[in-house]
Amino acid sequence: MESFENKYVKRTQRDYSMPFKLAVIKEVQSGEIGINAAMRKYGIQGRDTIRTWIRKYSIFDDDNTSKLNSMKTPQQRIKELEQQVRRLKHEKEFLEGKLTETEDKAAILDKVIELAEKEYLIPIRKNSLPDQSKKLAKKGKNQ
Repeated sequence: MESFENKYVKRTQRDYSMPFKLAVIKEVQSGEIGINAAMRKYGIQGRDTIRTWIRKYSIFDDDNTSKLNSMKTPQQRIKELEQQVRRLKHEKEFLEGKLTETEDKAAILDKVIELAEKEYLIPIRKNSLPDQSKKLAKKGKNQ
């Protein structure tokens, strides 16, 4: 009599091809089979694996995203939108901080250039148009 050992093989997302993932998502979202049935049918080890695929890859098909959104309760949708608002507020605060930092750097560099021009008596900034721009400006006046 043969002895069957349970050989657990840990799989990663890279073990599955993109066409395979999309086929499983399509089957689950069309209602042909459930997540548990898909796991058994295709040998996928975790429920979250298929859910992750749905979250990541169903955006390629607008029909799939509308089905997902229609399956959510209003409370779930509100919670999702509140999370999105919090994330956007954090992003806005971060970007405002970066903007302030950039403006401060620009002001400091402007002061350094101004001091260098006064101290060394050399023009660092261009006060005139480059040669090519001068030629274009003259052409515009002549016409």
